Amino acid sequence: MRPPACPRSMSRPGTVIIGDNVVRGGKIKDSTDQDPSIQGMRQFYDRMSSEPRLTATAVQTVGSKGWDGFSIAIVNG
Repeated sequence: MRPPACPRSMSRPGTVIIGDNVVRGGKIKDSTDQDPSIQGMRQFYDRMSSEPRLTATAVQTVGSKGWDGFSIAIVNG
């Protein structure tokens, strides 16, 4: 089931959208991984990349807990 899209009325140009835990321990790159959290994160990336109003990037972090990361997206005009 696909989550509902965020209504356009909830954002305006300049809105910043932050996503956390987007690297999922590096498992996100394994296209055969069927874990629901990994699949959900792929849907998140797909939806961000298909939204023409967004400029987005993901940043990988590595620390004592392993690989993780966050995403930043900005709503354009």
